[in-house]
Amino acid sequence: MRLNLLCVGRLTLPYLNDGCAEFAERLKRYLPLSITEIKEYKTGRKQDLRRIITTEGENLEQRIPTGTFVIALDQSGKKMSSEQLADLMSNHMVRSLPEWTLLIGGPYGLSETLRKRADLVLSLSAMTLTHQMARLLLLEQLYRCCTIIRNEPYHH
Repeated sequence: MRLNLLCVGRLTLPYLNDGCAEFAERLKRYLPLSITEIKEYKTGRKQDLRRIITTEGENLEQRIPTGTFVIALDQSGKKMSSEQLADLMSNHMVRSLPEWTLLIGGPYGLSETLRKRADLVLSLSAMTLTHQMARLLLLEQLYRCCTIIRNEPYHH
């Protein structure tokens, strides 16, 4: 199975960049991983939010490969334990599902169209996270899933 991360925006804080690089390298030992960043739009006006969310959503949607299992990250999504996510990953591996595409929206979130397009809307936490922090947590959890599947000691 292959993992594709489609993210709005770049990592701007050095500690998040370092953490994401660390877990991406660890994860690549188990599964092929690609991370694609798309342009993040910013605004100071509330009336621009819908346009920004729509534009970012369209840019993400254009990069979703055909036949992939799409997971959209959203605070209101399904809550899963690390073990549950690892079980889902393992089941997809056994069924030879070719890839997962995971979507991380920008500071204003994902469009409703993308949430409906997703096969799974997943919440990393009930708390609000920055989209940059969400990327780090997601990469760590994907790595943790791989270690759970392989019954390695990382997961306690």
